[in-house]
Amino acid sequence: MKVLVCPLNWGLGHATRCVPIIYYFAQLNEVIIVSDGYALNFLKNEFPKEKFPQISFEIFPSYSINYSKGKSQVGAMILSLPKIIFGIIKEHFWLKKYVTKHKIDKIISDNRFGMWSKHTFSVYITHQLMVKMPKKLLFFEKIIWGLHRWFITHYNECWIPDFEDKDTNLSGDLSHKYPLPKNAKFIGLLSRFQIMENIEPDNSFSSVCILSGVEPQRSIFEKFLLNKFKNSTHKILIIQGKPQKEVKEISTMNICVVSHLDSKKIASYLLGCQNIICRSGYSTIMDLATINCLHKAEFFPTPGQTEQEYLYNYLNSKR
Repeated sequence: MKVLVCPLNWGLGHATRCVPIIYYFAQLNEVIIVSDGYALNFLKNEFPKEKFPQISFEIFPSYSINYSKGKSQVGAMILSLPKIIFGIIKEHFWLKKYVTKHKIDKIISDNRFGMWSKHTFSVYITHQLMVKMPKKLLFFEKIIWGLHRWFITHYNECWIPDFEDKDTNLSGDLSHKYPLPKNAKFIGLLSRFQIMENIEPDNSFSSVCILSGVEPQRSIFEKFLLNKFKNSTHKILIIQGKPQKEVKEISTMNICVVSHLDSKKIASYLLGCQNIICRSGYSTIMDLATINCLHKAEFFPTPGQTEQEYLYNYLNSKR
């Protein structure tokens, strides 16, 4: 088969959780990855051509959005709506031509609303069937849920990366509050660490900080962490979440800042450190749960990002 995998480029989470899916299909099939920016760079690093000649890459831009510097993202999202709608329409018509030209057999879209085809088996991945709204806009919650559900119905299947059980799930209301679409099913957690064996803990650093997400909040969080640890006597690792061809590293007496690391190295540091500082993004949560490191995590939700704020409170309530 020819399988098209299309992760959204909003931070790295949508790309990281596609790793086990890409790895699975690449065993027997040709895989084409469609994304852009850091998400595409990350997957190119994870699946180098010399090891995975059956995997190729296409650049098609995700929806353009910048977060606000403040504590609310409502204004930023409203201003971005025209770009998002245009992006959905544009990617859908691009996909129709691409599927016909390249004879694609299966499409897997991670939160890209327009990556479906009537003529090709299409899968949509999301943990967030219900979008959390700010308190002042709670009356919109069911409307947004219904709109999201409408997009989901265009796909043959909707895969929810979580557990169905109320006691063991990680997404809470995001995928358990409202009735599921008929095409939806829980598939368990998705993590880039699932395909790894024999990960040895590396205790070189006391604290490991993982950055990701949309600018300018990613950079604001980085500055906060540099200031927080500048006088620390412990060794600190800050992973910027900026994948590129070469790893850029800046080290001081106690802080090491790296642009990115391969996933196995990150897993080793996470297993060996005493505590982990990160955003409460869902893919990060799944990664930490997969290697039994959730108990080490200190979460800092992106200000105004209701999903991360909800997950922060939800996970803390279960501790």
